[in-house]
Amino acid sequence: MEFKSLRNIESSFRQIRLFGIVFLSLCAVVTVWSVWNSYRFAEKQREKIYVLDNGKSLMLALSQDLSQNRPAEAREHVRRFHEMFFTLSPEKSAIEHNVKRALLLADKSVYHYYSDFAEKGYYNRIIAGNINQVLQVDSVVCNFDRYPYEARTYARQMIIRESNVTERTLVTACRLLNASRSDDNPNGFTIEGFTVLENKDIRTIER
Repeated sequence: MEFKSLRNIESSFRQIRLFGIVFLSLCAVVTVWSVWNSYRFAEKQREKIYVLDNGKSLMLALSQDLSQNRPAEAREHVRRFHEMFFTLSPEKSAIEHNVKRALLLADKSVYHYYSDFAEKGYYNRIIAGNINQVLQVDSVVCNFDRYPYEARTYARQMIIRESNVTERTLVTACRLLNASRSDDNPNGFTIEGFTVLENKDIRTIER
């Protein structure tokens, strides 16, 4: 009888121990699940930005990983630079304004081209001849496998005179460095080692 009682006590201890293990396991599962869900929630919240529209309305927008937009930003930076630097009108103030904005996107290699054009009287001839120069960028090819990023631009220049329009090819090469974003440099790049590889007449059309 005593032996049976001892066996019952031992069995009860086993059951209590089993219940304790099951209870602790459930607590551990609930804890891990809670922590994981809290982390997911925090990550989702960090993916959201709130934008004020003139301090009145509140809009919710989803932010994207900056690295995903970097190639598009690089091509836009190069395109924007070329359009400002090579699109010219026969007004001194307009030329200076565009060139100044373009120089903020690049290093001294571009300034050397600007100085060379100015010394050779290129801008003065644009003004004196009442010439408009329009640049059309066909494509920008960037290599992001190596830093600084290499970029090559293929474009066409339209030299518009009163009597004719001359079309030229323009092929340039440069490297892109990461830089701080600002109002003058929204894409956060700096052009270095700028080189004009080709710039020749294709055709001239009488007006």
